[in-house]
Amino acid sequence: MSTKFTRVFGPTKPVIAMVHFGALPGSPLYDAEAGLHGLLEGVRKDIKALQVAGFDAIMFGNENDRPYEFNVDTASTATMAYIIGQVRNEMTLPFGVNVLWDPMSSIALAAATGASFVREIFTGTYASDMGPWTPNAGAAMRYRDRLGRSDMPLLYNISAEFAHSLDQRSLADRARSAVFSSIPDAILVSGAITGEAAAMSDLEAVKKALPTTPVLANTGVKHSTIADVLRVADGCIVGSSLKVDGHTWNAVDPDRAIEFMQLARAARKG
Repeated sequence: MSTKFTRVFGPTKPVIAMVHFGALPGSPLYDAEAGLHGLLEGVRKDIKALQVAGFDAIMFGNENDRPYEFNVDTASTATMAYIIGQVRNEMTLPFGVNVLWDPMSSIALAAATGASFVREIFTGTYASDMGPWTPNAGAAMRYRDRLGRSDMPLLYNISAEFAHSLDQRSLADRARSAVFSSIPDAILVSGAITGEAAAMSDLEAVKKALPTTPVLANTGVKHSTIADVLRVADGCIVGSSLKVDGHTWNAVDPDRAIEFMQLARAARKG
């Protein structure tokens, strides 16, 4: 296992909970009437519910900034940094960040806020809803090191949501190649869009190909599937299942969050 990964998450299979920011300034869905105060209070309530439920880590993301961009508006990254700074002293868990779909902005935000890890699409070539997509892992990793955060794990999502890989190799072969060429600290396997599950066959194939690399389920893990997921994967990231009515854009439901972690703990013991 990656030493950076275990340094952050320990020896257990981590369950990482999403805190989805409301739409940020400059994006079409931004609620100017609620303003920064509304964004901050939404984030604060979600963090409190997730920490009470006992998740292993939190990840901040800007899923509401639709339509997504490859070169994210500076205002989005700056606002995320401001809000994380406001809640930083209230947090008892490690946290990560993901500025969709911009590796350089994600790295910059992580360095500015003291984040413990970053999730992004760092490798591959895709046809996507946002247009042609070719991230640059080499530039992102070098940027991380220039900012003095060579200690920070990078979690590579290798099956991009809202996109189709133009690489004809199998997902397992792409994962194997990414580990050889790009030095990720963990590999993430996703479904087609936010909230949709990764196929168990994909998780199994990637984990079989990478027995010593952490492989996590990145999307669509549910109360009814967490036990099956953790039998294969080395952890998971969960968002939509924790929300009111299981809907991605709602606030975290404290009861759903508690129940999810109860099931996750039971699965890890099993």
